[in-house]
Amino acid sequence: MQITLNLPENLSQTETFNQSDWLREIAIVLFQQERISLSRASKIAEMEIMNFQRLLADRGICVHYDVGELEQDVQHLRDRGWL
Repeated sequence: MQITLNLPENLSQTETFNQSDWLREIAIVLFQQERISLSRASKIAEMEIMNFQRLLADRGICVHYDVGELEQDVQHLRDRGWL
């Protein structure tokens, strides 16, 4: 799935808020609304899953996920040799 977001030029690229910032914020909102998984949100945000979890924690956002998502996270850690 691909989503295209058209923003006014004055919003799309500012010195303090760039495309990566937009992707991260979109991922956070979609995750908070339980529309996407933690794994998917971290991919949208272009962040390693652990860094994305730290970002959520820094913002006081609870990580809510089910057993299937936990299993995905464990597999992700195994794939990277962290377990």
